[in-house]
Amino acid sequence: MSFAVIQTGGKQYKVSASEILKIERLNNEEGKTVEFKNVLFLNDDKTTEIGNPNIQGAKVEATILKNTKNKTILVFKKRRRKNSRKKYGHRQPISLIRITKIFSKNGKLISQAGPQKQITKEIVKADQARKEQIFEAKKTKIEEQKKIKKSLKKIEVREEPTRKIKADETRELQEKAAKQHDEQEKKRLELAQAKLKLKMKKSDVGKKKITSKKKPLTTKKK
Repeated sequence: MSFAVIQTGGKQYKVSASEILKIERLNNEEGKTVEFKNVLFLNDDKTTEIGNPNIQGAKVEATILKNTKNKTILVFKKRRRKNSRKKYGHRQPISLIRITKIFSKNGKLISQAGPQKQITKEIVKADQARKEQIFEAKKTKIEEQKKIKKSLKKIEVREEPTRKIKADETRELQEKAAKQHDEQEKKRLELAQAKLKLKMKKSDVGKKKITSKKKPLTTKKK
């Protein structure tokens, strides 16, 4: 986005096309075009130019929308122990301008403002009504979300005891199943141990019979 920095009324402003500014009062009538030749900085989409202190040849064009006064500033002066107090207001004269064109030092047009929209009372009222409708819609949506959250909390509070009962029942069932499984495993181990003992006894009896059947060794006398 291209922009420029201009100086007017002892102040510096960063401006871009189709921007509305408040500046110090100009000695021109409303609706006329004004040129600002004190351009300190230019930024295009590709290049930048810095003035020393100004960029010679560069300028910014604007149209004066309105010559008015700024908001009142209250000034209060007091001297202690002198019974001296003074209060007055000040309204600084200003000009509302709209930036239309920005030119580089070679006279090349960098950026240009589009057509200005006509502002009427009907358009302003319609915009205000639209904003109010959007605000009310957001408000109603937030209220509905709050109501939904409250209803969910109430349902959770009601369902908590039933959930606890169900959890206790499932825990008891799991404990019973675990006990039954442990008992079955114990019985299985006892049966396996008994079978092993029987096998060991049978093997011992068979070995004794084999040793009894064997004939003793005899030695021949010479």
